[in-house]
Amino acid sequence: SLWRRQVDAVHAIEGFRLCGLAHPGWHRMARAPQIRNNAPMIPNTASARASRTDGEATRARILQAAGELFGSRGFAETTSKAVAAHAGVDLASINYHFGSRSGLYQATLIEAHRRLFTVDALSQLVHAPLPASERLRILMTQLVSQATSAQTNWHLGLLAAEVMAPSSHLQVLFQTESAPKLSLVRQLVAEIIGIDADDPVVTRCMFSVGAPCIMMLIARRELPGPLHELRHMQPEVLVDHLHRF
Repeated sequence: SLWRRQVDAVHAIEGFRLCGLAHPGWHRMARAPQIRNNAPMIPNTASARASRTDGEATRARILQAAGELFGSRGFAETTSKAVAAHAGVDLASINYHFGSRSGLYQATLIEAHRRLFTVDALSQLVHAPLPASERLRILMTQLVSQATSAQTNWHLGLLAAEVMAPSSHLQVLFQTESAPKLSLVRQLVAEIIGIDADDPVVTRCMFSVGAPCIMMLIARRELPGPLHELRHMQPEVLVDHLHRF
């Protein structure tokens, strides 16, 4: 109908405007129709966007609270009620966003892994127009910086706890986050040493490159010994050493 076409035109122009693509005079090309009788109302897109933003903020707050508690207490000792109280939300919000405590734990593990670096960010680095050796150095710098940071990072504690005492959620974490990231790192290492990515030598080199960084990331900060000493060294010194090695 004419009314429907006018509404669609108004919505389309509004969408272009929000994206910064609308011409100032476009609003004259389509005018909102008069609503008569029982004609359907145009949805309040501003309210929908505000609701969506509020929901995303609540979800992020729950993930933050869950990460802190799961990382310090463990999954078995952390209840949904405790997470809700720590996040300042009601219990129904956890069920709404994550379905269950297990769903929340799985989502928190994925978020923790993404705080190391996301698949998209790693892909951009691996395919950046830089020498392969320099790209590897940038990756090492990011990992070492997190491992030596004086800041308390709940995502490292949570990942460490999961690695040391794996749960049934580890397989999902590997499939969704670890596997695609390892594939990208494999491409980078293979490019550096100049052989096919499927060659077993690449796997051994990946272990040699990644193991020190992983140990620094997941080892408890209060653990005495060499790792404790490494964390108090300048990150640049550590990166130089690991990169040369």
